[in-house]
Amino acid sequence: MEGSRIECVSCGAAFQGREDLYGCSQCGSLLQVVLDTKGIRHEALRDAWRDRPFRVWRYREMLPVEGGGEVTLEEGGTALLHVGILGPSGSKVHTFVKNEGQNPTGSFKDRGMTVGVTRARSIGRTRVICASTGNTAASLAAYASRAGMECIVLIPSGGIARGKLAQALFAGARVVSLRGTFDDAMRVVRQAAERLDAYVLNSINPYRIEGQKTAAFEVFEQLGGRVPDWIVCPVGNGGNLAAYWKGFRELKAIGATDRLPRLVGVQSEGASPITDAILQGRDDIVPVANPATVASAIRIGNPANYRKTIPAIRESNGMALKLSDAAILEAQGILARSEGLFVEPASAASVGGAIRLAREGVFKEDDRVVCIATGHGLKDPESALRAKGESLPIDANVDAIVRAVEGGAR
Repeated sequence: MEGSRIECVSCGAAFQGREDLYGCSQCGSLLQVVLDTKGIRHEALRDAWRDRPFRVWRYREMLPVEGGGEVTLEEGGTALLHVGILGPSGSKVHTFVKNEGQNPTGSFKDRGMTVGVTRARSIGRTRVICASTGNTAASLAAYASRAGMECIVLIPSGGIARGKLAQALFAGARVVSLRGTFDDAMRVVRQAAERLDAYVLNSINPYRIEGQKTAAFEVFEQLGGRVPDWIVCPVGNGGNLAAYWKGFRELKAIGATDRLPRLVGVQSEGASPITDAILQGRDDIVPVANPATVASAIRIGNPANYRKTIPAIRESNGMALKLSDAAILEAQGILARSEGLFVEPASAASVGGAIRLAREGVFKEDDRVVCIATGHGLKDPESALRAKGESLPIDANVDAIVRAVEGGAR
């Protein structure tokens, strides 16, 4: 995409698009890709988009990588399912789940990685690195393998679901387990990258957000060219919610719509620095030293993208809330039992948040509410089994089976 630049989200300093930066050299804040929308109109793009597969690169005119050569596993194009999860309090609300677990490695991270790894290859990088609670590691390892790059992953010891770890290992990543939390891994990843001559592909890299914003374009198309009233999204580092906001704002800028959604960021009670800042009216976060939640994908105490996420929620006239682990697991079960959709606990936070807001009467009749399910349930089956328990073996005869089914045994 021509006509894009890198800009600081805080001081506005601009940098050349080919510079290899992860933070502002003037003030130390986050960077973003700014699309020059002059001359870009939705009417001119609509037919071209419709002629392409429903995938991330359908929207290549809106992505900051030129010259083709995409590193792709055919990510994106995930289902938007109409669901009935809100109960009587949400009976007149149109509720949807964006099922990002359908991406190649089972999470929304693939959207960012196809663009981020493509960018890395376009500037001649051969080694990539990330800190991760799991999904980022699995995704980067897969896309690095696809691109023929070396991949290094820093993980908190004991803080990553085994399904995600297995994905990274089998894709050939060099996995380095660190004592401490994800935040400790993030604290050292940039310095490690400099020493190892590796390209950082955490969401501090602005090109990651560019891929993730394509989910907003998809939701818009899947709703028949309409913007939802609400986007409800789990929040860990905060990059994904900021990406949705960026995507919808760009749709408005190119004349596709004159509306924007309200954003809801959902965190766990044990890891809620962004929610706490919103509720207390602060612009900065107070990091959580020892984040604790069953939702490992959002077990982040010092989120790197809060400077993007907090303004996005406020600009959208949105809100932030936090849920107990019990409420998150309850929502995970509701979605599986009522809709057959098995998501990891972090994904269920969006569903739990929507259920709570419906009970509180926040949604209006005919509102369109989209819950973002960020990852597949098989990413973290241990949490589900701990919550539900495993069946005890019984004798292999019909009487025993009938007793078990009718409640006489388990």
